[in-house]
Amino acid sequence: QLNILVDTGSSNFAVAGVPDPDVTSYFNAELSSTYKSQGIDVTVKYSQGSWTGVLGTDVITIPKGIYGSYTINIATILESENFFLPGVKWHGILGLAYDALAKPSSSVETFFDSLVKQAKIPNIFSLQMCGAGLPVSGSGTNGGSLVLGGIEPSLYTGDIWYTPIKEEWYYQVEILKLEVGGQNLELDCREYNADKAIVDSGTTLLRLPQKVFSAVVQAIARTSLIQEFSSGFWTGSQLACWDNSERPWSLFPKLSIYLRDENSSRSFRISILPQLYIQPILGIGENLQCYRFGISSSTNALVIGATVMEGFYVIFDRAQRRVGFAVSPCAEVDGSPVSEIEGPFTTADVASNCVSSISFHEPVLWIASYALMSLCGIILLVLIILLLIPPRCQHRYTDNDVVNDESSLVRHRWK
Repeated sequence: QLNILVDTGSSNFAVAGVPDPDVTSYFNAELSSTYKSQGIDVTVKYSQGSWTGVLGTDVITIPKGIYGSYTINIATILESENFFLPGVKWHGILGLAYDALAKPSSSVETFFDSLVKQAKIPNIFSLQMCGAGLPVSGSGTNGGSLVLGGIEPSLYTGDIWYTPIKEEWYYQVEILKLEVGGQNLELDCREYNADKAIVDSGTTLLRLPQKVFSAVVQAIARTSLIQEFSSGFWTGSQLACWDNSERPWSLFPKLSIYLRDENSSRSFRISILPQLYIQPILGIGENLQCYRFGISSSTNALVIGATVMEGFYVIFDRAQRRVGFAVSPCAEVDGSPVSEIEGPFTTADVASNCVSSISFHEPVLWIASYALMSLCGIILLVLIILLLIPPRCQHRYTDNDVVNDESSLVRHRWK
């Protein structure tokens, strides 16, 4: 039995294929009667960590609701770096993003695409993450739920609010503005989407572009009831500790993210209370409880990670190209909800499009690379012909004069 990390920010299904000091179990493919190796090497690099393995196929069954056996692509992880970490309780990863992110190429059919095609289920899945950082409470369970092929009404309360998927690679959405303690950060909305904004269950924290992160930290520091706070807490290098009898959450403001509604002239906001971004970590001695800051800076994306997703039931409606959010009943601390959804709001105060029209994601970069390679090839060919012209004036042209320029482009794609 292997525990698998559900990751909406990548597209390969992979499990540990050899023993690893940080992994308690692994899949021994040699003992499997159904696994078939394709002999294709695959490397996947994430924002943190990477692994290398071999692509193969195997047969899976779904434990509940979808009956039958289905053949899917699976990679066995043979080497890894900073991927399996000390204390982790998972042995593999299930990538649920689009095939554009699949390695080594988009021709590798993803787990969910295979399931939709073979089991003929609706092209939709949903995820309730009942937080690792939250005590078990409410009507949810600590582990949460992954629903393949639909929506489970018992996993949310209130209405589902949908925002369009802007690009089908990651689950890229459009963020219009952020508020801290009800106060707008007053940044250009394109800052929130630089260079993309995605919903990614495989990212632990809420990650913000540097300019947005700095504005959020300043706003939290300004509106919190704490006069002095170490900079190390905001950057993640230090914990903050309080007496066990204290609840520091009352000292911090609410954080709200505005997303564009399916009706582009409207928006809605998802809000998390401090209980979700001031996260309990460990106790020191008997009297102290320590916390970390559940928000970090990012160089290449705004990432709605587990810090936010733990407050909501999130629907990945690929059929209608939209992501839905509803309040999760397991997002409660001491019996009180720690997440909210409100709307609709007008979008008259923001630009009609907050996403850059030039999206330099991976497929575009490939095309640019091939174009540059072709241009270099043409220039090289012209130079070779010019070099060959003098000899051709002196002797007959033979097969020995042919120059073969075999170039290859190695593509590394980063999460």
